[in-house]
Amino acid sequence: MAELKETFACVPSTERGRGILISGDPKTNSILYTNGRSVIIRYLDRPLEVKVYGEHMYPATVARYSPNGEWIASGDVSGTVRLWGTHNDFVLKKEYRVLSGRIDDLQWSADGERIVACGDGKGTSFVRAFVWDSGSNVGEFDGHSKRVLSCAFKPTRPFRIVSCGEDFLVNYYEGPPFKFKMSHREHSNFVNCIRFSPDGTRFITVSSDKKGVLYDAKTGEMNGELTSEDGHKGSIYAVSWSPDSKRVITVSADKTAKVWEVSADSNGNLVWRIPMLGDQCGDADSVDISCQPSDLSLAILSPDLVMVSHDTGVTLLHGTKVVSTIDLGFTATACSIAPNGNEAVVGAKDGKLHVYSVLGDTLKEEAVLEKHRGPITVIHYSPDISMFASADSNREVVVWDRATHEIKLKNMLYHTARVNCLAWSPNNELIATGSLDTCVIVYKIDKPADQRITIKGAHLGGVYGLAFSDDNTVVSSGEDACVRIWKVTPPQ
Repeated sequence: MAELKETFACVPSTERGRGILISGDPKTNSILYTNGRSVIIRYLDRPLEVKVYGEHMYPATVARYSPNGEWIASGDVSGTVRLWGTHNDFVLKKEYRVLSGRIDDLQWSADGERIVACGDGKGTSFVRAFVWDSGSNVGEFDGHSKRVLSCAFKPTRPFRIVSCGEDFLVNYYEGPPFKFKMSHREHSNFVNCIRFSPDGTRFITVSSDKKGVLYDAKTGEMNGELTSEDGHKGSIYAVSWSPDSKRVITVSADKTAKVWEVSADSNGNLVWRIPMLGDQCGDADSVDISCQPSDLSLAILSPDLVMVSHDTGVTLLHGTKVVSTIDLGFTATACSIAPNGNEAVVGAKDGKLHVYSVLGDTLKEEAVLEKHRGPITVIHYSPDISMFASADSNREVVVWDRATHEIKLKNMLYHTARVNCLAWSPNNELIATGSLDTCVIVYKIDKPADQRITIKGAHLGGVYGLAFSDDNTVVSSGEDACVRIWKVTPPQ
């Protein structure tokens, strides 16, 4: 039996040249963002509590709460919008194919009756507004010739929709039904984000030209700019208003966020107030081994000794120094060096395991083990070095006796896809395996393989990392970028 004890949520996924879309619901103090095919729900007053919606077939790009907080609309790269409930296991209400390409932004109308979505499409179909529970169109959105990166619904009546994108344009639509009213070209580069103030009196755009422009929401006319003095030095990717509609915060590629407030200027200019500096990363050491690594193993008791496998064999490192590069005569797909550094096992593309003695900067082959029927994907020694386990892309796992090279536990064929990772418990009694099939399986060494513990759907997209924190606790990570802690009760 296995019980999920805790989930540590991933951060939003990032993409070069794009801002991160985060939205929230003040009633529940929660926020929404996406990572891969998942929509993540987190609570600001309960940071360790997380919920994950993983029903999109393609990577999700944006998610927004409805005004009443009962529904969430989320879009993905296929142009699909899914509408699902915040309660009762995220029941799906509707699903619509809104655009022919990626959805970059979407917003609800203040009455919760309509949704506008924008992104990539064909021809001039870059923006669409529709009734949320029927999918019926509520207007025509001409005027853009390239991808639309952001859109917004005016929060007060009469409703308006604005949009902006890669054609440097800011478009203003009246309705419903919505029709093109006017277009602005104050920006000289991609217009990345557009947002109405909560009181519905203004809207603002920010761009890769490092500018922010303010408009009157009622007429659509420009009436101010962010001051250039002490402004951003890089592309501005996102902007958000304060609840009182008197301030905005902008974030930029220059690694700063700035808070601006509307000045007493009759033109409605904004004046910069508070800079917040971004973090900087320090330098890291790098080692060039002149080939593409396929695996890396550290000798735990001799931490300066590292083995790296690659297409032609292995490379031995002492710290950051390359000691030797050894041509083994086969493509090495995985490797593991014993904790004491005296022995190593190298897995091959043909499924064979080669056992070597480590003699200084050279290797001496001691045995070749044949059981696997696919390329070896992972190898690990047990903590007491009495055994090692290996797995392959043909979904099989084998536990070997290190001294005799006999098979200790076999018939471990319960995954349905490539095995990506494995881990030993500190007491050497349990072994956990993770697979592309999204499952984690835990075996007890002294029990038949059919008395296993299976954790189905542990990580959307596959399991790629495993470790034991104690004899009965497994920590897993996967393509969904989350970390989960599982309490396992092995068979007696």
